Amino acid sequence: MSQANASRKRVVVIEGEDAAPEAMAPTLELIDALGLPIDWLHPQVGAAAKAAHGTTFPAQAREAIDAADATFFGATSGPSVAALFYLRWGKETFANVRPARYMPGCKSPLAHPEGVDLVIVRENLEDLYLGLEGEIGELEGLGLKSRTSRRPLSDYAPARYAIKVLSDEGSLRVLRFSFELARKRRLQGHAGSLTCATKYNMLPVSDGRFRELALEMSADYPDVPLSTPIIDDFGHQLVTRPHQLDVVVMPNLYGDIMSDTAAGLVGGLGLAPSGCYGEGYAYFESAHGTAPDIAGRGIINPSATILSGAMLLQYLGFEPAAERLRRALEAVYAAGRVSTPDQGGSASTVEFCRAIADKL
Repeated sequence: MSQANASRKRVVVIEGEDAAPEAMAPTLELIDALGLPIDWLHPQVGAAAKAAHGTTFPAQAREAIDAADATFFGATSGPSVAALFYLRWGKETFANVRPARYMPGCKSPLAHPEGVDLVIVRENLEDLYLGLEGEIGELEGLGLKSRTSRRPLSDYAPARYAIKVLSDEGSLRVLRFSFELARKRRLQGHAGSLTCATKYNMLPVSDGRFRELALEMSADYPDVPLSTPIIDDFGHQLVTRPHQLDVVVMPNLYGDIMSDTAAGLVGGLGLAPSGCYGEGYAYFESAHGTAPDIAGRGIINPSATILSGAMLLQYLGFEPAAERLRRALEAVYAAGRVSTPDQGGSASTVEFCRAIADKL
């Protein structure tokens, strides 16, 4: 899509809480500097909405999200969570895409982080995140026994349970998304391989089914090499040879944990963007949370928000602008003169963004 004739895009902005708005505001200024046909919509959500409307997620905010092309989300510590849940489960954004790409100049615990460039795709709606938990007595009468110890569940009382759910539909759509992403990355010069990590040896019915579906689907993608390690072996691979990984797909819980681990390899959560994609909608948010310990100090690293913004621009069809934004950020890190405290520098959030603006 050429930017000259592109129709205007509407993007809902939800800044979130604590330090998150301090990263969002200068990021929007950087994107505005690119001169794109984007209208930012700012419906009231969270504490402000509660004060004005008696609810943290009023109907006006939901309607704005539904009418927008996408949503740009800061991070929430509670008051904005209803909006986040709607963006996730209400809009069925089933694929959480978490890139982990090393930028020269960033702090990494690896001796040689150069070239680490992988993407974790996390199934975003199912698994233990259905929230099916309770007292084990609630399962009494089902006649359930441990598959390993053969003891009845009543032997474990008092105890708690949590139910893991992986549907065929949910697994198939995130697997298809991941195969397609691997194929797309191959065209961009990446390895174009897919790793599907589960605990199929201990959970043959649930995780085993996820792996089985991946193996079956691989017949449709003979150009995408597929490996299916056990999740603990994958954790070892992620730490010892991340350079060999390209696209990785996992059920929800593993993806949540391992994507944060991958972020640590390339410089920390301050550099970790994410995009959550559904069939007809997507939202974008940094992965680092609200950072309440530094709220109000103006030192939050905006890189994750900026990179999430680049993913947003790419989704909207503004690929050249997304690349300009990424390259400007990379140039600041490569120069090594301006960095935020988490990266060993002393620059404020605004000063760091000003350095990026100069590169633009």
